[in-house]
Amino acid sequence: MAKRVRSSENGNDTLITTLIGNRIPPYSAESEMAVLGSMLLDNSAITKAAEWLTKESFYVERNKMIYETIMSMFEKGIQVDLLTLSEELKRQGRFDKVGGNEYLANLIASVPTAENVEYYCRIVQEKFFKRELLFTSGKILLDCFDENVDALEEIDLAERMIFQVAEKRFVRSFVPINKLLHESIDIISQFVESAKKGITGVPTGFIELDRYLGGFQKSDLIIIAARPSVGKTAFALSIARNVAVDYKIPVAFFSLEMSAQQLTFRLISSQTGVNSHKIRTGNINQNDLKIIINKSDPLLKAPLFIDDTPNLNLLELRAKARRLKTEHKVGLIFIDYLQLIDPPKAESREREISIISRTLKQIAKELDIPIVALSQLNRVVETRKDKKPQLADLRESGSIEQDADVVLFIYRPEIYDIKVWPDTKEPTDGTAEIIIGKQRNGPTGSFKVVYLKDTLRFDNAELRYVDEDVVPKQDIEEPYIADLEEDASDDDLSDDDNLPAF
Repeated sequence: MAKRVRSSENGNDTLITTLIGNRIPPYSAESEMAVLGSMLLDNSAITKAAEWLTKESFYVERNKMIYETIMSMFEKGIQVDLLTLSEELKRQGRFDKVGGNEYLANLIASVPTAENVEYYCRIVQEKFFKRELLFTSGKILLDCFDENVDALEEIDLAERMIFQVAEKRFVRSFVPINKLLHESIDIISQFVESAKKGITGVPTGFIELDRYLGGFQKSDLIIIAARPSVGKTAFALSIARNVAVDYKIPVAFFSLEMSAQQLTFRLISSQTGVNSHKIRTGNINQNDLKIIINKSDPLLKAPLFIDDTPNLNLLELRAKARRLKTEHKVGLIFIDYLQLIDPPKAESREREISIISRTLKQIAKELDIPIVALSQLNRVVETRKDKKPQLADLRESGSIEQDADVVLFIYRPEIYDIKVWPDTKEPTDGTAEIIIGKQRNGPTGSFKVVYLKDTLRFDNAELRYVDEDVVPKQDIEEPYIADLEEDASDDDLSDDDNLPAF
């Protein structure tokens, strides 16, 4: 039978509810005393204990108070010994509460030496984690009997609580410098290059975009919006490829529209320069196949994770995102696209979209990484003469604009048979404009990019040289950038009418 066990957990009396009968939650009074005794014997043990434990790690209330007092004294530069600790506890009015001189003397008598303090800390920490799991399990148990609690919401809560336990501080072992040196030099080189470009977040590989945004910032929700078939998926894949291949930052791509295989075909075309239609139809010769095999290696090694689960709901998305962050250290997440997420039922479609956008922002903040969500625009944009998208065109909900930290629009005039750019009179064929419609912490603006139709890839408009195996020089007048960031995009093939009804 479930029993409520009273504990001093988390600084005040907490009810740990679980199926433990008459048993006491896990703790080791001896190990707690040994840690404190070691700290009194040798102050160097204080710094070691601080790496492992907080006051919440202790179960016995007086041990918690003693640990907190020792740490406070140590931070103030006060030498900690039996006498100074006694005086400080008296000053705080805690001396009698912890058991006075007799208990403090027992702490020192409990250990012959401070050399084993880390071993004692490990035991205390392990018991603490088990108590945390008991509390979590008890909370889940009680909620399962509550008819007012939705099962899917309970699954989300349970996973979030377990995730929080897993995120508790663990001590990492020391690593020899020879194992870290090469990796550190690579990271420093990236920092130097990023600093030169003013990049403080996740670099996108698009020069002008990084100049405007400083990269995608942690906890930001970024929206990439356009009409169907303009290039949302391709632009997102371009950035995802740049981040995972060029910067080695783990990326997750949730595709609710296209299969993982279709996305992989696009990535192969983007990476190798082989025509995407040929790859999709199998109409390639031996030379094309050789190019694919030889040039796909960077993709093979890239930390890029694709999930094509259809009808993904918010609870599933949150759970998968947490696991990706914990297990693979994912630093950027893409969702293609927002309107296809299966939402909780609400009184209107606008309300459903509002819940989706707000939840995506919450996930970005919880995981402390940028999340990029693709979004459809409504048909109003096509009634304008220049067809340029605006914030008001975000489909079905103004909450997307409110929740987003950054809104990017993709504008390709050639789709609307507009032959030249009004400002430069240059041909629009093979080009696009990225419009920064909103940036919560910076300026808005726009810039041109190259669109390579054969490989479904977007790239920088001004590059330093052309890789002739991928892009023939005659195809682009401007010189290309180093190492062609093989991105691209010809995007979602669906129209508004094909959107599923929720």
